[in-house]
Amino acid sequence: MSTLNDDRAADHDQAAHAAVHDQAAVHDPAAHQFRIEVDGHRAVLDYTLTDAVMTITHTGVPADIGGRGIAAELMRAALAVAREHHWSVDPLCSYAAAYLKKHPGKAEQRHLDELLDEALDESYPASDSPTVGGSS
Repeated sequence: MSTLNDDRAADHDQAAHAAVHDQAAVHDPAAHQFRIEVDGHRAVLDYTLTDAVMTITHTGVPADIGGRGIAAELMRAALAVAREHHWSVDPLCSYAAAYLKKHPGKAEQRHLDELLDEALDESYPASDSPTVGGSS
């Protein structure tokens, strides 16, 4: 059975969630940052850009506004800009990596696959023939 206080809390949570989705992330290309301000608190996603690779270095949401999908909104905005500019995405930040794993997109997954291929190439250089299952 729901109480009046439970109903008010649910209404507040729905209103807060709706407010976040009405608030677009602001991209500041000079600062390499996306941000959203909610209830006087600023959430940010920081990145670097090198050779058309957006490396997401940090995603931070203050606890006071956490749990509202703000970090996901920042990621969606960053990925939209990356797609628009044909940048690859390197999710250095643990949240960004988890987000991409949970929401794999073709471009983002292709970049992760390329990074894995690159790591394998470094482990097994083309000039070295790896021996499998025995000695040569």
